[in-house]
Amino acid sequence: QVQLEESGGGLVQAGGSLRLACTTSGRFISINAMGWYRQAPGKQRELVAVISTGGTTNLSDSVKGRFTISRDNAKNTVFLQMNSLTPEDTAVYHCYAHLYRRTAWADYWGQGTQVTVSS
Repeated sequence: QVQLEESGGGLVQAGGSLRLACTTSGRFISINAMGWYRQAPGKQRELVAVISTGGTTNLSDSVKGRFTISRDNAKNTVFLQMNSLTPEDTAVYHCYAHLYRRTAWADYWGQGTQVTVSS
């Protein structure tokens, strides 16, 4: 079994900041990319940010300059620092990990954490 546990969501005013964290645990051999998606009500799921094992990052244009993704490989944890939040950032944020388990690579997902930004 593999578990991804997110933390750090909540309610914040526009212009504020939040820091999300997601730790992967369980039985697996290796982790490659880790990242965050979000889904707002009535909207399609959107890739927010992804980071490779070596630290290469890719962020959505909608969050560039405001969000930063980082990871702690020793703790199998990925972080999302969110600054200058706007109501448009309101969504459920899901972390994911691309990892090798048994005999294949696959994506695993967390349950999600709610981020609500009030105007």
